[in-house]
Amino acid sequence: MKKINWNLFVYGFLAWLVPFVISFLFFTPQGQLKIDQQLFKSIMVVVGGLVGAWLMVRYFGKVKSRFAAEGVTVGIVWLLMSWLLDLLILVPMAKMSLVFYFNTIGLLYLTMPIMSISMGWILEKKSGDDCGGEGCCGGGCCEGKC
Repeated sequence: MKKINWNLFVYGFLAWLVPFVISFLFFTPQGQLKIDQQLFKSIMVVVGGLVGAWLMVRYFGKVKSRFAAEGVTVGIVWLLMSWLLDLLILVPMAKMSLVFYFNTIGLLYLTMPIMSISMGWILEKKSGDDCGGEGCCGGGCCEGKC
């Protein structure tokens, strides 16, 4: 039986939670935005990107092989977790429609699999784990014996 990778879920939760909590700094207790809406969106994209990148670097630092596959897994799991958490918490709290949510927020989460798959792919190429890079027994396929 395969062991559950709790880091995948903890880091995915943090990738959602940290920007969510930071966003409260920009709202009054009555729920009104304190700054221009476009500036808020820009700040949140930067915050989400920074948090996501930092968590992915930490996550991939513990991965030993199969980087590309792990990149796909991380991207899909974190994307689905973020959508689910938003649908359970943010959408009802903000009283927004699903169409409005996906048009303004939900679509932005696609950056998660874009970043994780890119990170996994480049790590795989650099490590030679794809049986073609310089890091794998001098460039030849070693059938996992490196």
